[in-house]
Amino acid sequence: MGEITRPLPVKLFVAVLTSISEIMPAAEERLSAAYGAIDIKSGPFPFEWTRYYDRSMGSPISRYFLGFENLIKPESIADIKAATNELESSFSSEWTTVPRPINLDPGYIEESKLVLASTKNFFHRIYIARGIYAEATLHYQKKGAWRAFPWTFPDYAADSYHEYFLSLRDRYREQLNRHSFRRCR
Repeated sequence: MGEITRPLPVKLFVAVLTSISEIMPAAEERLSAAYGAIDIKSGPFPFEWTRYYDRSMGSPISRYFLGFENLIKPESIADIKAATNELESSFSSEWTTVPRPINLDPGYIEESKLVLASTKNFFHRIYIARGIYAEATLHYQKKGAWRAFPWTFPDYAADSYHEYFLSLRDRYREQLNRHSFRRCR
């Protein structure tokens, strides 16, 4: 019989889509008020993978990533996704230039994978709580490479974000070492 153990804390990040760059300071302020200081941010990356969001968000759309200093329990991603959905709604009432001024998708990195939270169920997503599902989106391989799965979104599968995810993973590993958490091999 396997021994039940407590999982290591993980590194929270929020992926942001917006066509309104002026919204980012307010988004960063509200997210850091909720989840702690932002320690690694990226972007903007042009989001040219689909036109799916153009009608509700405008165009051109950019992608930003915000990584947070505070490590979290992996199971808290369900509550965080529910909270970021509420935050999106509050921005919609304040920024009326487009119906959906911002899209906030929280996820986390651990040593071996990147996980995204979603409100949408599908065969590769596992229900967590509160109507939220989790998806392993990328997995880390030795020699500094992130690898996609067949279901990985095209922008996450492309190399353009991987340097950011490597820096987020490196920061996470530093934090684990600094706090003497037992690391996976």
